[in-house]
Amino acid sequence: MRKPRRPARTVRQRFTALYGALFLLSAVGLLAVTYLVASGPSSTSRAAPMGEQPYQPSALAAAQEHIARLQAELAQAEAHQSRQLLLGSAVALAVMAVVSIVLGRFVAGRVLRPLRAITATTRRISADNLHERLAVNGPADEVKDLADTIDGLLERLEGSFAAQRRFVADASHELRTPLATMRASLDVAVGKPVPVPEQTVSLAGRLRTELDQVDRLLDGLLVLARAQHGAMVDREAVSLGAAVTAALEARAAGIEAKSLTVRTDLGDVWTRGSHTLLSRMVDNVIDNAVRHNGAGGWIRVAVTAAAGTALLVVETGGDVLDQEQVALLARPFQRLGQDRVHSGDGSGLGLAIVAAVAAAHGGDLDLSARPAGGLRVAVTLPAAGAPE
Repeated sequence: MRKPRRPARTVRQRFTALYGALFLLSAVGLLAVTYLVASGPSSTSRAAPMGEQPYQPSALAAAQEHIARLQAELAQAEAHQSRQLLLGSAVALAVMAVVSIVLGRFVAGRVLRPLRAITATTRRISADNLHERLAVNGPADEVKDLADTIDGLLERLEGSFAAQRRFVADASHELRTPLATMRASLDVAVGKPVPVPEQTVSLAGRLRTELDQVDRLLDGLLVLARAQHGAMVDREAVSLGAAVTAALEARAAGIEAKSLTVRTDLGDVWTRGSHTLLSRMVDNVIDNAVRHNGAGGWIRVAVTAAAGTALLVVETGGDVLDQEQVALLARPFQRLGQDRVHSGDGSGLGLAIVAAVAAAHGGDLDLSARPAGGLRVAVTLPAAGAPE
């Protein structure tokens, strides 16, 4: 049986305990010195006045009795004084214990305040706002060195992310030129007036199919790079219901070819963002549901709004899937095993683009395997009001 994990103590708690212990030890030392000084031995001497006559025996006995009585009273007073001093010391020690904890927590909070500010700012910075910096002001101490080190790391990360996105976009653009050249060469070779061998025509058809696949892949890379970059200047109100309707109408032929049953529940739900990217996101979700579906299957699409969020849910039937593999589908070029029915013409970027577009608009993508079989795709976006 595993032992329950004890909650970890924070740095502020450790500093509070340390400072409180130091303050308390100082108070204990001060009270101890005061008590020792106050309760130290005192000696009194009494000299007989000059010229006095020696006491007679009876007078001497009376004086000794009087001295003994005075000494007893003095001892009783000293004991009472010691008890009062001890009680006062205990009360002062209890008060100092509380004061030490309060002062220790206050001092620890002041010491850790710059670190809390650094932590909060670092948590707020993500891949979409790597341009932000901590910019901690203050003396050149260990805290400022830490903040400057983090700022340098963010600057290097920003440069790396920008270089990666720039490379994907540039490579995709540059590759379109040779693709267009190859497609034109095929059209010229097949379109010659002389009779073209049948094998050449068949080969040209297969090459056109592969070129179309590469073209879709490059287009997907461009959309993915743009979504991950997050630079959207064409923000506008977008109706998710209308986008779903357009996507279903565009794939009516594929739905009819597989005899799929489509059930929809499309509410009047709006979000705000790039119309191009959001339309591509909805197209990919619907396209994924049609492509990875068996003949005679079904698709259920729902668009709802609740608590300031817009929700697009697309469910499909099929075999029971592994949730661990399903969770990886949002990564580029990830597919399920061979048991899942698919046409094989996908680029492997469909759901990755969906996740990137949703994240760029402040939402997220949730993929889950249905217990009865099939896949559930849920996209959450911030809701917006309908345009006037």
